[in-house]
Amino acid sequence: MAELNMLEQWYYEVPPVTRVWTTAAVVTSILVQCQIVTPYQLFYSSVSVWGKSQGALMQYWRLITTFLYFGPLSLDFMFHIFFMSRYSRNLEESSFRGQTGEFAWLILYSSVSLLILSPIASMPFLGSPLSFSLVYIWARRNPAVRLSFLGLFVFTAPYLPWVLLGFSLLLHNTLPKDDLLGIVVGHIYYFFEDIYPRIRNGQRPLRSPEVWRRLFSARDVAA
Repeated sequence: MAELNMLEQWYYEVPPVTRVWTTAAVVTSILVQCQIVTPYQLFYSSVSVWGKSQGALMQYWRLITTFLYFGPLSLDFMFHIFFMSRYSRNLEESSFRGQTGEFAWLILYSSVSLLILSPIASMPFLGSPLSFSLVYIWARRNPAVRLSFLGLFVFTAPYLPWVLLGFSLLLHNTLPKDDLLGIVVGHIYYFFEDIYPRIRNGQRPLRSPEVWRRLFSARDVAA
């Protein structure tokens, strides 16, 4: 019982956006593992979502489920969930502390951008590049943080995305285009939120609209 209470406490300590995303990803993989749904019903397909073939349903849920499926329950799945939740939580608890609406807007911006860019790399599932965009933003905003890769060498946070890309290249002998697109999406956000305002008198083109901020204002004040 004590262990269950500790797990519950840890779960509710995770900030809201990261908690919802992680929970939905785990539930999605469990549903696939139990053969209640199949991966073929989850990936993003422009034809399935926007196609208008006779008698076909618009499968709008794919716009969301493509970001939730990280593969079947396995060690690889656990790695992806840990990686995603860790850096999403780090970002939500640091740069976006008390700004749930702004962080949710970042997730929305990144998701829409990846959906638009997905045909470039033929990406059916977009959870990994979405995670990578958050890793890139966190890394650029924490330049003094020192990290160790497998205990082999130490580097500062801004090099993290490139170290991960290099490791993936060595492991699979191919450059992960989906993660590269995640870096592109993350850099665009970083540029317009962190660099552009300094050269354009504080202008923030990617800031969330007022209506969006009001939806989350009560939660942010409480936090």
